[in-house]
Amino acid sequence: MNKNHLLYFLFLALFVTSCSNTKYLPEGELLYTGATVKMEGNETSKKERKSLKTELQKIVRPKPNSTILGLRPKLYIYNLVGKPKKEKGWRYWLRTKVGEAPVLYSQVDLEYNKSVLQNFSENHGYFNTKTMADSTRNGKKVKANYTVNPKKQYKIREVKFPTDSSEISSNIRAISDRSLLKTDQGYNLDIIKAERVRIDAKLKEKGYFYFNPDYLKIQVDSTVADHQVDLTVKVKNEAPSLSQTQFKINNIIVYPNYSIGSDTLKSKEGFTIKHNDFTIIDRENLFKPRIFDRALYFKKGDFYNRTNHNLSLNRLVNLGTFKFVKNQFKVSDTLGNYLDAYYYLTPLPKKSIRLEVLAKTNSANYTGTELNVNWSNRNAFRGAELLTISAFGGVEVQVSGQNNGFNVYRMGTEANLVWPRFVSPFKIETPGGFVPKTKATLGYEFQNRIKLYSLQTFKGSYGYLWKANEHKEHLLSITEITYASPQNVTPLYRDQIAANPSLEKVIEKQLIFGPSYSYTFTNTVEKRKKNTFYYKGTLGLSGTIAGLLTGANAKKGDTIKVFGVPFSQFIKIENEFRHYLKLGEDSQLASRVIVGAGFAYGNSTEMPFIKQFFIGGTNSLRAFRARSIGPGSYDGSATTSSFLADQSGDLKLEFNTEYRAKIYGLVKGALFLDAGNIWLLNNNPEKPGAQFSKKFVNEIAVGTGAGLRFDFSFLVLRTDLAFPIRKPYLPDGQRWVLDQISFGNSTWRKENLVFNLAIGYPF
Repeated sequence: MNKNHLLYFLFLALFVTSCSNTKYLPEGELLYTGATVKMEGNETSKKERKSLKTELQKIVRPKPNSTILGLRPKLYIYNLVGKPKKEKGWRYWLRTKVGEAPVLYSQVDLEYNKSVLQNFSENHGYFNTKTMADSTRNGKKVKANYTVNPKKQYKIREVKFPTDSSEISSNIRAISDRSLLKTDQGYNLDIIKAERVRIDAKLKEKGYFYFNPDYLKIQVDSTVADHQVDLTVKVKNEAPSLSQTQFKINNIIVYPNYSIGSDTLKSKEGFTIKHNDFTIIDRENLFKPRIFDRALYFKKGDFYNRTNHNLSLNRLVNLGTFKFVKNQFKVSDTLGNYLDAYYYLTPLPKKSIRLEVLAKTNSANYTGTELNVNWSNRNAFRGAELLTISAFGGVEVQVSGQNNGFNVYRMGTEANLVWPRFVSPFKIETPGGFVPKTKATLGYEFQNRIKLYSLQTFKGSYGYLWKANEHKEHLLSITEITYASPQNVTPLYRDQIAANPSLEKVIEKQLIFGPSYSYTFTNTVEKRKKNTFYYKGTLGLSGTIAGLLTGANAKKGDTIKVFGVPFSQFIKIENEFRHYLKLGEDSQLASRVIVGAGFAYGNSTEMPFIKQFFIGGTNSLRAFRARSIGPGSYDGSATTSSFLADQSGDLKLEFNTEYRAKIYGLVKGALFLDAGNIWLLNNNPEKPGAQFSKKFVNEIAVGTGAGLRFDFSFLVLRTDLAFPIRKPYLPDGQRWVLDQISFGNSTWRKENLVFNLAIGYPF
């Protein structure tokens, strides 16, 4: 078949496909193919007509079937599949989810659309606009045609606010400088409505509890000048007197143990506590009154304002102690322009216990299970404190690889106490509706790696967590203390150290203490945005003050020990940035960049092993085993092949991008690309190629793959199958291995395909 024949065949196929969409139409029906909006007249500028046309085209209904290069593939699939016998199964899914029902001309109301275009034009100042509607037919296809002739737009000449001496008029005048209505601005009904909402919101901040936007009217006078209008803002005469009254707060009554359907509200005698401006009615005396000082923004005698109203509710909810939070304001019986505020709070169960059984696997050929028992007390000391004590135990079994039997057993316990306030020697106030928290943690873990070594780890921390708003979060740990002590090191592991001395770092005693700070910004909860972001920056310091006071200098042999263990001194910085691009209703492109660096100094010559960077695994470079890549071009597999490699570095660079799309129901798919590596800051003769240099780009590992996500709402089960396309440990010039991909070769699959099973998204 020559080139001309091929083009003719393709054209004929497209023509037949296009025609086949109309033969399935019901008797007497026509296929609606869309609408055109034509702008006429010369009273408006070309730019105005173009802008108005763009807006008008958006509001014409219905929308026709979607097209690609003039074809309607979704409609074709709908017709090709035909009506299934049952409302389930493959054919039903293909017809309803992939396909698209025909949009019929009988669904089009020309007169209605004509009036919609007319109203939109006039609501935007193009008064006396003329519109016409018609249609054109081509076989069994019909297109709607609308013609719009906009007249010259009316613009605002002057905006007048109430001039009388009433209190509410004075308050409206006081906020007029922020008005949305501007002189020489085109008349726009939507902006007029928004101005009413703005004035109402400002009045709510000044005590006008019963006011609402419907009590305002904005009169339009179009007779003042040629194509100009004057706008006059007024309070309606029929607005009730309550709406024009400024209210102050009188009594503040709190029911912290409110139960729906019981006699909670009636049983006041003997259970009433007066605390500052609050009246607390709590028959069981569950809570210390001071928690309401921090949660409730209103004070007696304050003007009512919506900001404090919402902040109080947000803080009560964020205490994490109450199941339901309800608020009510009533006009006081004793004073005319005062409100009594009522808060009805239903506590969550004070104590709870949760049992979790987990199954897990990772890319290092370990499969295992874990049992967690968590006991919680949501009001441990009657101040809404959250006390959590947990115990865990688990086992991970190496089920494949060159050798197995290096199983890992873990057990431990942890206690956390969270106060819903700053616990500090001096008073700290935080604005906003989020409750600041102070957290103290104590923990212990015992890990036994069969045939290798065991490790005891003690940890403790004390710090603060607070949110400036829904986007920004801060975490400041005043101190974090970690003490790791190895035991029972086997001769086998000693032999491995002889071959690879860097493994000795894993079993060194370590003492780490110092502050850390992290800042998080995210707007990913704003689902309507096309672009959303997440950023987390972390700064960790260890032994800084102790090193300065003692003059520690490990390079000169002046190593200082605490309880016989040298303390670690270092600075560690890590930045993580994520970007989510919404491509459609059920698809997005998610990307992540991680950049981290650690620098040891003073009492340390190297970063402690547990604080170094690692790469590879289920949430990192998924085409490589956990902790098996790097540093740099170093290949550690030759010296650590008998058990899990623990390659670590001082620097980290990682990039991930993933296309996510819904396949069917709760099943979602993903295509991903991962790249990155770790490096050492200093040269290590035992690890050639591990030091960071200007050639670092040539040492980037790259992997790709695909996966499925099963979204059960309460959890996301993730499966990923990945393989490397660039191996940094191969000789320079041979690192790209795209030409070696061979899915049909069992040896290649065994050496390269990596299966990951995990909970949740990788980022």
